[in-house]
Amino acid sequence: MGRLEGKVAIITGASGGIGSATAAKMLAEGASLMLAGRDKSRLEAVAQQLGGGDKVAVCVGNPAEEADVAALVAATKSQFGKIDILFANAGAEGTVAPITAISVEEFDMIQQVNVRGTWLAIKHAAPAIIESGGGSIVCTSSVAGTVGVAGLAAYAASKHAINGLVHVAALEFAKSGVRVNSVAPAPIDNAMMASIEKQASPADPSLARQGFSGLIAMGRYGTNEEVANVVAFLASDEAMYCTGGIYPVDGGFLAA
Repeated sequence: MGRLEGKVAIITGASGGIGSATAAKMLAEGASLMLAGRDKSRLEAVAQQLGGGDKVAVCVGNPAEEADVAALVAATKSQFGKIDILFANAGAEGTVAPITAISVEEFDMIQQVNVRGTWLAIKHAAPAIIESGGGSIVCTSSVAGTVGVAGLAAYAASKHAINGLVHVAALEFAKSGVRVNSVAPAPIDNAMMASIEKQASPADPSLARQGFSGLIAMGRYGTNEEVANVVAFLASDEAMYCTGGIYPVDGGFLAA
């Protein structure tokens, strides 16, 4: 029997690299899944690839719109009867640019998706998890939520804010049986990092990759699956005494 047998999980940003890898991991551990995101075709492609049958459903919506998030929670309860786990993973990297070159619109967009989206997911899912007798919320932060990364001001600000939300939510929900933690990946070998590399070094993205890899003690990018493994642990009862934590999945990036 898997660690998440009988559990119901919402995964936002489920069609991205980390989201889809976590969906596969949680399904393998026995969970039923509601995959959430903006693009129906991409969500359905992930669901088909997972092959989970009636243990996997999809819900389309904007993570930064409250009505959509409320509908996601309602759809999950209707489909599966309860919610035990929230993986608040939806996010965007934005543009790579100096602080003085970022537009107000770009800065606000990143905060809406990353910060407001995470807050709304917690706001609406936490009461449902409490109704189910308690469970786990895991948010996707970043090493950029602990340190600065030149050229990623809006993104770094949003990830620092997510860590603040995690700390507050952990305190507010501790006595209700809901644990709240975040994972903080270093550069992960997926589409988001490919976008950052291309923006940082348009002529030769491999140079940006070399630069980022040089900041990591292990000398390599992580994988989506390595992040998913930590998320699944935090979602499980094995992490029963873990709340309010920021868990690096970073190959030693923050050790320096």
